Amino acid sequence: MSSFLIKNALIVNDGRGFVGNLLTEDSFIKIISESEITPPDSCEIIEASGLILIPGIIDDQVHFREPGLTQKGDIYTESRAAAAGGVTSFMEMPNTIPQAVTIEELNKKFEIASNSSLVNYSFYFGATNDNISEIKKIDPSATCGLKVFMGSSTGNMLVDNRKSLEAIFAESPVLIATHCEDETTIRKNSEIYHKKYGENLAFKYHPEIRNTEACFISSFLAVELADRFNSRLHVLHISTAKELELFRNDIPSTEKKVTAEVCVHHLWFNEDSYNTKGSLIKWNPAIKKESDRKALFEGILSGKLDVIATDHAPHTFEEKQNSYFKAPSGGPMVQHSLVSMLEFAEKGLISTEKIVEKMCHTPADIFKIERRGYLKENFFADMVLVNPNTSWKVDKHNILYKCGWSPLEDQEFSNKVEKTFVNGDLVYNKGEIVESKSAMALKFNR
Repeated sequence: MSSFLIKNALIVNDGRGFVGNLLTEDSFIKIISESEITPPDSCEIIEASGLILIPGIIDDQVHFREPGLTQKGDIYTESRAAAAGGVTSFMEMPNTIPQAVTIEELNKKFEIASNSSLVNYSFYFGATNDNISEIKKIDPSATCGLKVFMGSSTGNMLVDNRKSLEAIFAESPVLIATHCEDETTIRKNSEIYHKKYGENLAFKYHPEIRNTEACFISSFLAVELADRFNSRLHVLHISTAKELELFRNDIPSTEKKVTAEVCVHHLWFNEDSYNTKGSLIKWNPAIKKESDRKALFEGILSGKLDVIATDHAPHTFEEKQNSYFKAPSGGPMVQHSLVSMLEFAEKGLISTEKIVEKMCHTPADIFKIERRGYLKENFFADMVLVNPNTSWKVDKHNILYKCGWSPLEDQEFSNKVEKTFVNGDLVYNKGEIVESKSAMALKFNR
């Protein structure tokens, strides 16, 4: 049993910041106060003057590649990287080998995580064209959601049968999370560009193949189905300005039936980045125009976009060196999502309070996660201490992803994660991973 007293931190939580103190006991936050707290015996005291204390980041979309693809990453290695980035809970996708499209395979992933993850975890169940009977067996209190690939991506889990989609939206017992890109549009564009440029197509054409039209057609369909069947829909990795038309900002996220996520890479990079980064920023959906990037940022501030996540999806560096049509889509980001967003805050583009809202509070709220996402008494002590005034550079020596690379390599940051706590245990401390067995499966109040 551990206890920590964090003193004189700038506590950012629930829309405000104040200098205060926080005491943990066992797995929970016991006291938060602007007044002095008397520490109990055997309590470790952390002087945090000049540091920022926030809730642990909840990343609602990652691919940790286990089982079956562990040459790219695994739950142990990627959860270590998550801890170093201030991410204390993740929700992982089903396109592993075998795919998590039966309850039996889903449970195997929970078992792996219970033995190896350094941070809290949950796993999406995967939809196919013909597994509706398995979907109905999902336990809403234990499973974060149902993933539907409405456009094919890594893993070939495309759900393209209209009757299957209607059954999924009508009968899913949990939140439906969708990857929205229209497969017909993508295939047509791929054929056109392959015929014109051949196998060695420049990566700058990726957003022209997986274009705005492909995204909007599919997102529109998802929202239409959700409206028709009164489904709880969460649209992942929005990448275009046009898609923002589909989402509301006139009510709080907690009252929405349809919510939306944006990923850090769609906020950080734009179409010009392909000239220097090439395959390293080949994601699906594609990073698009600067006008889209700016619109997505405005979508966060206006409330049309509810969550900021990563779509962390590592591949080996060797795989990424292939030509356009052979290079896989996706890249690692979970270690650098918080510092990237705080860099925007340093530039005055977003407040730290808004970052905490979109990366901590709202994921907890819309997924109905039990006692996480906030710094509150009697909540689990998932917390991050950040130094806002320290410079460092991303390089191969401090990258913890199993794949060993980052699209942000050589990027300098002015803020750094100092300590990460998971369920009251210190799991990351000033550059060092602290091996811990404190991680838990997330529970959902549904």
